[in-house]
Amino acid sequence: MKRSPDGERGGGPEGGGPDGGGKGGGDTAERVMPAPLGSLTYSAADEEKRRGVRRMKALATGLLLTVALVYGLAKWGQSAGAGAWTGYVAAAAEAGMVGALADWFAVTALFRRPMGLPIPHTAIIPTKKDTLGRSLGDFVGENFLSGDVVRLRLRTVGIASRLGTWLSHPEHADRVTAELATAVRGALTVLRDSDVQAVVGEAITRRADAAEVAPGIGAMLEKVVADGGHRRVVDLVCVRAHDWLVAHGDSVMAAVTGGAPGWTPRFVDRKVGERVYKELLRFAAEMRDMPDHPARGAVDRFLADFARDLQSDTDTRARVERLKSELLGRGEVQDVIASVWASVRAMIVAAAEDERSELRLRVRAGILSLGARMAGDGRLRAKVDGWLEDAAVYVVTTYRGEITSLITDTIASWDAEHTSRKIEAHIGRDLQFIRINGTVVGALAGLCIYGLTRGLGGG
Repeated sequence: MKRSPDGERGGGPEGGGPDGGGKGGGDTAERVMPAPLGSLTYSAADEEKRRGVRRMKALATGLLLTVALVYGLAKWGQSAGAGAWTGYVAAAAEAGMVGALADWFAVTALFRRPMGLPIPHTAIIPTKKDTLGRSLGDFVGENFLSGDVVRLRLRTVGIASRLGTWLSHPEHADRVTAELATAVRGALTVLRDSDVQAVVGEAITRRADAAEVAPGIGAMLEKVVADGGHRRVVDLVCVRAHDWLVAHGDSVMAAVTGGAPGWTPRFVDRKVGERVYKELLRFAAEMRDMPDHPARGAVDRFLADFARDLQSDTDTRARVERLKSELLGRGEVQDVIASVWASVRAMIVAAAEDERSELRLRVRAGILSLGARMAGDGRLRAKVDGWLEDAAVYVVTTYRGEITSLITDTIASWDAEHTSRKIEAHIGRDLQFIRINGTVVGALAGLCIYGLTRGLGGG
């Protein structure tokens, strides 16, 4: 015969007969066999439970044999004329045997085919395992993963209130801050700089290409000119220009005389150079010292006109866009954009590792503040609870099939015989009590029926 995974033959406990005395069935030193791949695990604790089941089987079978012996003795005494009491004993024992055999059949039919016979609707657990798994998955999906059940359960728990109270303690805020810092460092360690730099550079370039910058620059420049904010820059330029002319007078005169025609006398070139230098110096000094100088007004008008052209003139805006594209396309600019990530990464890692860094202190203060608000603000708690409920309901309603398939697929992957052994190890003792109760209840019922029959004048 085929040997089952626990070392028992097909006619073993509850398999070959009501005595449950299959070969090897009572060997307490039986070795625990490993579970098949993808099946249930069968531990030493399960084997201990199975030994307890076997003891209960022996007790139930012993009770059956006892009532059978009593029945035989009662019938012998009845035929020997021992008295009317033997009929009562025989009727009780007979009904007890019937009850014991009926319950033995019912219990056995759950796990295997009684006597090995192909009786319909037996070996229910091995043959109906997948159906039971699907039914269990449907039951869990309908009764535990419904939106109303999840929402009511979360509302009863009051997550926001508990979380707020927990976060409001400084030691808990320190723990959360430390965990967040660890997570940030881990995430930044996993990310490759080259990948992130490529993504950041592409994102900045794509965003800059998609947006027209000229109108924005024009609007900003128009506001600056209207507020007079550019005058400080003009003042600085005038001061720097005057100072440069004072320091480089010889260079200016050399440039003027060097550009003069060769046929002019040299003293004339020198006089012209001195004159040009003095006029330039006077012009720079006047622009520096006179806020209402005409040249300053010309600068104001130029900037105002340029600001309007940036916003409304098609040619000007097109030239600015071409200039922007040329700048973004230069390798130096792309290198600068890519280097932004390295700087940001180094700054974040350093701040995350330093317990006294401004970043960690601000995060800790924010966590404490959030905890205090959640603990004391009912409206905020209601909002947080609502967000959590909506998120949980969305997950269970959207992925209910995937969640319940974990149950059905897992049960479907279990070996049928191994599953039957596992279940029997956990509930077998209680099922053997059914056999014992069937024997006792059957005997009492038989005794009552026989007594009523005799009392009503039956044979």
